[in-house]
Amino acid sequence: MAETADKDAGRARIEASVQHCYSTWGDNYYADYYGPGAPYPPVHVDQMRSTILKAGAKSVLDAGCGPASFLRHLSQDGMDLYGFDLTAEMVTEAKRIFTAQGLPPDRVWQGSVIDPQAFKPEGQLATGYDAAVCVGVLPHIAPADDARVFANLCDAVRPGGTVLVEARNQLFSLFTMNRPSYTFVRDELVQAERLLGRAGPDRDAVAGALDSVQGQFRMDLPPVRGGKAGEPGYDEVLSRTHNPLTLKPQFEAAGFMDVRVLFYHFHALPPMLEKSAPALFRRESVAMEQPEDWRGYFMASAFLLCGVKA
Repeated sequence: MAETADKDAGRARIEASVQHCYSTWGDNYYADYYGPGAPYPPVHVDQMRSTILKAGAKSVLDAGCGPASFLRHLSQDGMDLYGFDLTAEMVTEAKRIFTAQGLPPDRVWQGSVIDPQAFKPEGQLATGYDAAVCVGVLPHIAPADDARVFANLCDAVRPGGTVLVEARNQLFSLFTMNRPSYTFVRDELVQAERLLGRAGPDRDAVAGALDSVQGQFRMDLPPVRGGKAGEPGYDEVLSRTHNPLTLKPQFEAAGFMDVRVLFYHFHALPPMLEKSAPALFRRESVAMEQPEDWRGYFMASAFLLCGVKA
């Protein structure tokens, strides 16, 4: 009982900090990350839209829709569109976009992907969506809740329905040669705490060796992203990466079949080298955008899991 209460309190703290982080982003999030001035083209939008159209979906739910960032790209495709988001300010902007595009604004609501009721609130589609997407959300979910989110997405779609989930690629850190690279080597590959616990009289030598490994990486990069107006920034709230090699079987275990890993946001060089030739870096990176290129495991910073409900 106490353990459940502690988990619920932990989830509430995480969600409160994420809401606070995004509370100032409603008005400009789309322009910053999807607009013509975005640091990188939102290539995943076309990937997702083509997948959904190919599946013949007539109804789509965006779980964590933000300011209708993706849904607005489907408004001319004749589908019934629905979305919810954790942050009230994002919901307000999404409703405004729906209204401007002639879509029912009551098809956007506030909710959490951890709550199964948020996927089918009273008065909305009750039979199961043809497709569901979840982008920019999984980084802010505690590890213990990944499976719950996948189960909720699976329950929300009809049998044969398509689900797309986005995650930040943990393996990309093997290419970046910076602070996340060292963290991945130390925690995931070497599993330093376990090794140190078993080192006995060699503990100090192992600790020194790990310090020397750390010196091989740019520990000052990437810069920590702070908030705009006193709120916590993206890197100051829970913002995880995921290993596509381990996340795919977890997605399959939730009830999805024919699961594909689709990579996007490729980098022709490690990000720290972009400033050396920015135009070349961007041009060649965009030219690499092939979602099933094996190099995506290491050279793409994000990926989609695409599966069909069994």
